[in-house]
Amino acid sequence: MVNGCAVANDNPISRTSVQTDALRRKLQADGLLVLDVKVIPRAPCAEVAEWMANGALKVKVTAAPEKGKANEEVCALLAEYWGVPKRNVQVVLGKTSQSKRLKVLL
Repeated sequence: MVNGCAVANDNPISRTSVQTDALRRKLQADGLLVLDVKVIPRAPCAEVAEWMANGALKVKVTAAPEKGKANEEVCALLAEYWGVPKRNVQVVLGKTSQSKRLKVLL
């Protein structure tokens, strides 16, 4: 923890979780991953928080949902999480909503 925020190695959603591993394999095999994300803007720290019961990934960001700032932070955070360049993560649905669909390219 750094300033109360999880860092990559002690993230509450383990990089070895079953769901995360399955999606990582899918990304490697298909070169493409489409995922539903629930964004929590203005959080105290940015983190990939948890898998929700509906299958969406909860992501907390510090940016306000203004002028696309939160979307940019979500894309940057998930690019780091999945190990791809920032340009390979795009919001395809829900640009002005907390519920989004993102495309991740390998």
